[in-house]
Amino acid sequence: MNLNDLAANMLKQQRSTPDLIADALREAILRGIFQEGQSLRQDEIATQFGVSRIPVREALRQLEAEGLVTLHLNRGAMVSVLTANEAQEICEIRSALEVKAIQLAIPKLSTADLEKAAIILETTDQTTDAGLLAQLNWEFHATLYASAERPRLLAIVKNLHINCDRYVRVQMAQMDYQEHSQKEHYQLLDACKQRDAKTAVRLLKRHIDTAGEQLVSYLQQKS
Repeated sequence: MNLNDLAANMLKQQRSTPDLIADALREAILRGIFQEGQSLRQDEIATQFGVSRIPVREALRQLEAEGLVTLHLNRGAMVSVLTANEAQEICEIRSALEVKAIQLAIPKLSTADLEKAAIILETTDQTTDAGLLAQLNWEFHATLYASAERPRLLAIVKNLHINCDRYVRVQMAQMDYQEHSQKEHYQLLDACKQRDAKTAVRLLKRHIDTAGEQLVSYLQQKS
């Protein structure tokens, strides 16, 4: 799949043009079609989508707010590079916010929430596609946090996930990591079913911290 394919898929949806372009560019970055540090030429992107540069500029601003794109006054836009230190900070923030989310959510989790989370894990067991695994990973966590009824908190957490997603996909491609992560997901879901907030918090914190340590190590090796 390339950017033309992503553009064609996105344009079939009934949404605003800047949002559609942002979705396509985000997926292109997460899939590695656009590499970190690569320039994003607004005129070329506008031509591929058949639009003016204005919605492209708005889309790039959205991605800048998500931390995926860096806009320079004279050099235009480029795909952001995540450093080991930035990844460390992101994971520390994730740990604090997601622990709070699960604490708020557990008393309100419904049977439907737990069943949905279980189905996501079952689907995860049946795929090896790194992109789909990363998407399912977020859906699992988001399902457990949704009943916290803290939309701003979840929006921040989702943005942090997006920041690391392209690198998490590399981790997901390593089956030993995926098996370990999936095991922890099942343990977390079981704690939620038992309404055991203390165990859920401990498991979730360990899950995020371990993933963060591996991500930081990967980025340090790349640099």
